[in-house]
Amino acid sequence: MKTLISLARSRNAVRRLVTIGLLALGFTAAAQDGHMQYYRPNDKTGLNVFETTKNDTGFFRKLHVKVGGNFEETFQNLNNKNTASSSTMPGYNGNVNSLEDLMPGFNLAMANLNIDVQLADGIRVSLVSYLASRHHEDAWVKGGYIQFDKLLFMHSSLIDNIMKSVTIRLGQFDVNYGDQVFRRTDGGNTIYNPFIENYIMDEFATEIGGEVIYHHKNGLFALGGVTNGELSPTILSATKVDSATGQLNKYDAAWHGKIGYDRQLTRDFRLRLSQSFYVDESANSNTLFGGDRTGSHYYSVMSNAVVAKGTTLNNAVDYNPFSGRLNPGFSEQVNAFMSNAFLKYKGLELFGTYENVKGRTSTEKTQRQATQWAFDAIYRFTRNENFWIGFRYNSVTAALPGLTNNVTIEREAGSAGWFLTHNVMLKLEYVNQVYMGYPSTNLLNGGKFYGWCAEASIAF
Repeated sequence: MKTLISLARSRNAVRRLVTIGLLALGFTAAAQDGHMQYYRPNDKTGLNVFETTKNDTGFFRKLHVKVGGNFEETFQNLNNKNTASSSTMPGYNGNVNSLEDLMPGFNLAMANLNIDVQLADGIRVSLVSYLASRHHEDAWVKGGYIQFDKLLFMHSSLIDNIMKSVTIRLGQFDVNYGDQVFRRTDGGNTIYNPFIENYIMDEFATEIGGEVIYHHKNGLFALGGVTNGELSPTILSATKVDSATGQLNKYDAAWHGKIGYDRQLTRDFRLRLSQSFYVDESANSNTLFGGDRTGSHYYSVMSNAVVAKGTTLNNAVDYNPFSGRLNPGFSEQVNAFMSNAFLKYKGLELFGTYENVKGRTSTEKTQRQATQWAFDAIYRFTRNENFWIGFRYNSVTAALPGLTNNVTIEREAGSAGWFLTHNVMLKLEYVNQVYMGYPSTNLLNGGKFYGWCAEASIAF
């Protein structure tokens, strides 16, 4: 019943948002036939597209709108177990260290609505809304931004020449920290991810700010950006004290940047290398590792039924929407650095990540550390690379509040998939994830979940 209600809400939200968008702009469905400049396609042709380039040769004719969407449905057959000692907690009746019994079945379908508008030559607007997701069942606006690849309204030949190598983005957008953000699942948008889920430590947040990207014709690029450092902005003065300074908390700006090299060296060989950073010295509630408003695609793994039943839910399917992930909890201060390498030779793709992060909460005086490794190997075959097989290894080691020793989580996942068309995808994954270093009194002590998931995805 809950799923039917969610789907009904989704349908109503689609009708309202599409109708409002089209009426406000005064366009019919024919308006979608125009060309979108400097744009990452929502379908298969958007695979392995990172920052949009300056290679777009589309000719601007008139203002036009593209309404698109992403839909996914997953069948899950996962099991979990642990070795944690039995424990009780005030306010809950039963063992809070026991795991929920899982059974095979369909998860809640997720859906996104995408509205893109080509406002003028070299000026584009993007708006994405979550219509249904695990973490927020109701419709939520994810964010939107305006992107400038030309500034013809300045009537300056000097600026026009500069903009041949520069892209400017302003609004509330996905923070461009690391290259993995371009390969992750985002609610109903699963088309770019050859696996079911994202990294164990999932770096993703939408924040208000701006960024500038410089593209050199030899493949070198550099990016610099500044944001408010918050998923939920606030204009209220701080009331909590920062334990490290003894002063009222400050809401500093967050800075991010990236330098790299990305070039098609031969017809068959592409190489991309990048180094990224994200720094926020003081925040109200930074969510770089917890900003996903859609939730994990591994439902209810390593979760406790006793706590779930005793938790008041607000627009969430369960009390643990990020099951299978680890948030290190760097809400006050975060200093994150990531190195990425991407290699594609014919049908073979290799993607690697190394990440080192330090941070703390407002109640901590010193920073803790977390490191993450990940490696994807994907082989796409047939003439149009419509089929693939893949393997991912992902490992996180982190110091967590209240624990004396570092904990480690490791995941191995194998996948196989098929693009029936550029817009329709099927994929199957087997996953095995283990938890190490947690004390016997912790739910995740000796934890493990394993099994397979199948997912169908549509993107247009």
